[in-house]
Amino acid sequence: MIEDMEQDRSTRASFSREQESFGPLQHFYVLEPTPCPYLPNRLERKLLTEIHGPQARSGYDHLAPAGFRRSHRFAYRPACADCNACVPVRVVVSEFKPGKSLRRIARANADLSVELVAAKANQEQFDLFRRYIASRHGDGEMAGMSLQEYQSMVESSDVDTLLAEFRDASGRLIAVCLLDWLRDGPSAVYSFFEPGESGRSLGTYVVLWLIDEAGRRSKPHVYLGYWINQSRKMAYKTRFRPLEGLGTHGWELIVE
Repeated sequence: MIEDMEQDRSTRASFSREQESFGPLQHFYVLEPTPCPYLPNRLERKLLTEIHGPQARSGYDHLAPAGFRRSHRFAYRPACADCNACVPVRVVVSEFKPGKSLRRIARANADLSVELVAAKANQEQFDLFRRYIASRHGDGEMAGMSLQEYQSMVESSDVDTLLAEFRDASGRLIAVCLLDWLRDGPSAVYSFFEPGESGRSLGTYVVLWLIDEAGRRSKPHVYLGYWINQSRKMAYKTRFRPLEGLGTHGWELIVE
């Protein structure tokens, strides 16, 4: 993948070069344009940097509030020409007040047990992952993922990455959230759940649990990735209020 990148000197210069922040000088690259997966007839470009080694955690603690997300041992953010539709968003934990529908979802899942475990892939998780992908994203790029590729997605990380496993009263695994634990709270990397349990709204409940866990640990934020106003798939993120978005003037409330 590196051969398809060009180094982005201007962005590289805009970040701290202090060794105590990032360790060795952080290098940034811009990927070649590819079709946008969210908006039709558009191309996307990504700004990318490696996050690995002993300084990975502290480095990513700086990158995430600057709008970056993690995939394997890389952090990335959109760098699209003439488009700023992708907005990094995070929930303000201390001011979060769930509405009636969110409280109903929390009650519907009160029987679940949740355990934070090491980011290690296993067959039980992968079987659930395959059922979820087949039901929700059967024509997407993840549809053909092997167990080895799933393992790489889960385990290729030098930051504080964990899995939250959600089980019903019988001990059956019904939801999993891959998350990075940052200095100021969790960042949801990827979640999947049992498609046959649609009445539980498990995707929403996973976010509610992350907010609750962040509050329990006195962390101020839960990072939910990118939100696109024109994308129906991302509309659910505005249910978690207050929601901040990162723009040209820093983090500002976009939904109160």
